[in-house]
Amino acid sequence: MHLLLVILLFLESQFCVQSSDSNSPAGDNLATNGLPFPWSKVRLPNYIVPVHYHLLIHPNLTTLKFSGSVKIEIDVKNNTNWVVLHSKNLKIFTATVLDENEAHLSDKVLSVLEYPAHEQIAIFSPKILTSGEKYFLYLEFGAPLSDGFYGFYKSTYKTKAGETRVLASTHFEPTSARMALPCFDEPIFKANYTVRIRRGPSHIALSNMPLEQTVEIGNGLFEDHFEVSVKMSSYLLAFIVCDFRSVSGMTATGINISIYAVPEKWHQTHYALEAALRLLEFYEQYFNILYPLPKMDLIAIPDFQSGAMENWGLTTYRETSLLYDPDISSASDKLWVTLVIGHELAHQWFGNLVTMEWWNDIWLNEGFARYMEFVSLEAVYPELKVEDHFLDTCFGAIGRDSLNSSRPISSLAENPTQIKEMFDTVSYDKGACILHMLRNFLTNEGFQSGIIRYLRRFRYSNARNEDLWDSLIKHQNKNSHSLFILSHIDLKKMMSTWTLQKGIPLVTVRRQGRRLYVGQERFLKIVLYLWHIPLTYKTSHSEHEVKHLLTTKSDVLTLDEEVDWVKLNTDMNGYYIVHYDEEGWNCLTELLRVNHTALSFKDRASLIHNAFQLVTISQLTGKTGNSILATLDLIGYLKSETHNVPLLQGLGYLQSFYKLIEKRHIADVTHNLKTYILQYFRDVIDKQTWSDDGTVSDRRLREEVLSLACDFNYPPCLEKAKQLFNSWVDSNGTVSLPTDVSETVYMVGAQDDSGWAYLLEKYGVSMCETEKSKFLSALASSKDSKKLSRLLQLGMGGTVIKTQNLPSLIYMVARNPVGHFLAWDFVKKHWNELVEKFPLGSFGIRSIIVGTVTQFSSTEELREVEVFFKSITEQVSQLRVIQVATENLEKNIMWLKRNLETMRTWLHSHSPTRRTN
Repeated sequence: MHLLLVILLFLESQFCVQSSDSNSPAGDNLATNGLPFPWSKVRLPNYIVPVHYHLLIHPNLTTLKFSGSVKIEIDVKNNTNWVVLHSKNLKIFTATVLDENEAHLSDKVLSVLEYPAHEQIAIFSPKILTSGEKYFLYLEFGAPLSDGFYGFYKSTYKTKAGETRVLASTHFEPTSARMALPCFDEPIFKANYTVRIRRGPSHIALSNMPLEQTVEIGNGLFEDHFEVSVKMSSYLLAFIVCDFRSVSGMTATGINISIYAVPEKWHQTHYALEAALRLLEFYEQYFNILYPLPKMDLIAIPDFQSGAMENWGLTTYRETSLLYDPDISSASDKLWVTLVIGHELAHQWFGNLVTMEWWNDIWLNEGFARYMEFVSLEAVYPELKVEDHFLDTCFGAIGRDSLNSSRPISSLAENPTQIKEMFDTVSYDKGACILHMLRNFLTNEGFQSGIIRYLRRFRYSNARNEDLWDSLIKHQNKNSHSLFILSHIDLKKMMSTWTLQKGIPLVTVRRQGRRLYVGQERFLKIVLYLWHIPLTYKTSHSEHEVKHLLTTKSDVLTLDEEVDWVKLNTDMNGYYIVHYDEEGWNCLTELLRVNHTALSFKDRASLIHNAFQLVTISQLTGKTGNSILATLDLIGYLKSETHNVPLLQGLGYLQSFYKLIEKRHIADVTHNLKTYILQYFRDVIDKQTWSDDGTVSDRRLREEVLSLACDFNYPPCLEKAKQLFNSWVDSNGTVSLPTDVSETVYMVGAQDDSGWAYLLEKYGVSMCETEKSKFLSALASSKDSKKLSRLLQLGMGGTVIKTQNLPSLIYMVARNPVGHFLAWDFVKKHWNELVEKFPLGSFGIRSIIVGTVTQFSSTEELREVEVFFKSITEQVSQLRVIQVATENLEKNIMWLKRNLETMRTWLHSHSPTRRTN
């Protein structure tokens, strides 16, 4: 009773002040034992700061539990009796506060209050903790290894002999370090970590830092002691116990790089080592800051929800994002692995060395890392033609950002669900695209020197949006092509229009003689925004692009001379959509028809993209007077196109229209559109070889075009694919298929019972996740609904098809015309189980929602979706992804309403039989 009274008194006197942004009204935030919890905010108080964690962790891979202890050196900023920190699903056995000599402050057992709603615990010290004094918080704890993909979780893999082996791995970003140890789990609380890990003799232990020593402690156990880490945020801490093998190499500056994988996949690690060595060396030179740790490990985890994670010195990857088998992996697979490694290594500076203050600015981590993927690959691996892929990245970002359900790059995020949703297209892809725009605006040299200043100024610390703009302010040098000398306030003001308001600007252009009348509005006109837009343009008479900063709603530019055409947003370096007047579109359409190489492939692709985006809001008219007809007129030149990016841009839109109409069972339009696409692109299809020859661009085009041709049942494609599949089956999978077309071959083979059964059997025994993903895609393409249902059940079971692959499997089934209702019914039926496997806000649950809902296109389906989500409102009320998915469905409905009859008429007039009469 005495302790309870003291606790209550201090709850009143020390810090029971309720905040206006608290999620719990005063008096309602009770701990699990019924006592008032002393802190009401989701975010921790800032009067106690962690300095150094001394962590001992022991995962038992037999019982699948772990135990541990942590001694946290803390710095007390204000006098208090309470220490509040994070803990989730941990059993706290002991809690003690020690003085600077590590003597107990109290001879009593300290009470630990738990408040699960905010994932917090509070420890009460009867003796006041005095500001400026040094203390230690000591806790002993334990928990089962997590079944999911967050915290300290178990992962398994099967050997060729069929034996199941277990490992334990961590994934803490954004808010899951608290599932592995009690800690101050916010990015601002940077500290040093000294880690010790206990393990059995048949395993190895890895952590952020190199191994210092190993001590045998008896009972067949060893304890690995790791060097003290650099100062870092809790979400970057990592530790793994496994039986993996590695391959290692040394950079020019003496950094030891190792790639770890399941022993039987060791031969798939060599490309990753080469890429990591070259890319780390590039970043050290580009940032002019040496990588600060002695080693860098990259490890392929068999169970991993996202693509990869940048833990400092111990980056973790999904196997498909790190392992590369030259006999199985395609050119696209190689590009993906290289991009992901480039992304995680960029994080060692952007995110790890300098960390955002709070998750609202996660784009400072993810947007930069996504952009540096492209910068690094363009310099180190020019043959991979990464600039082609970057255009697609920005096109995808625009598609997401053009919705009303979009959000500003820097957005409010407080609780873990909101924070998880911040890891989206807006943070990653839009972030990368506005950085690309800024780099082109400032010049490469100005951008690079600015980010070096940013990294140096905030190293081992935290930063905000405005800190980046401060660092990038610099007068342009005299040799620069830039016309702008930016003042301190200009760049902040300019970039705030891109990070603090949502949406994509629509720039309108009208040419009258030598005058260009330009204006700006938000793409959907719902809310009036103004951006500071770095306009660039080329004309029929200019060799160099012209730059202009559009900061007002409208402006008039004067050309040096009369011109035949004007193309804005040179090479798609700016993040905006351009809409020309009727004459402007007509001139560009004619230019593409007569001399398309007068424009760069990037300009051609962006014209196609902009035109199709404008179809969604029925703005583009052209000489036809109709939005979709003007766009079809624009892409009429594609028969002459030789570059894969504009070709795939136009073909991709036609294919997406086909898929939309096919699911509505509109037989005549479906048939005529398929016939038109096959007839129009026949030359492109027929000249593709079933090989791995050519450049990366050639190979990417081959992969996409042959996949489409076989999906459309083009006889020569089906015959060749069947021939290759039968040869592969007859050899029992020992004959190597051309890697770029293997997935297409499997899809054709999966359409009969024996082929499907054989692929499922091979899926179960394959030791290459890249190959397995191709098998799974083929299996999910079956037109037999019973087979698709079986796949979904196998995915839910998690044994044959790992749980990590369930979200992508649901999407694969949903995009299959036979499977879209099947997948949606599966999601509704198993919703609660899916949320247990993939937490709300996670990438997994978001891809499940978007992957199923966006396959629909009728008002009846919209009502059904709305009814379902209304039935679980309490669960999903905070999820932005519900709005995103629903708005995409509404967009599908509107597209069909506006364009279906026009497409039907146009296709009828362009059918082969009609044209030969």
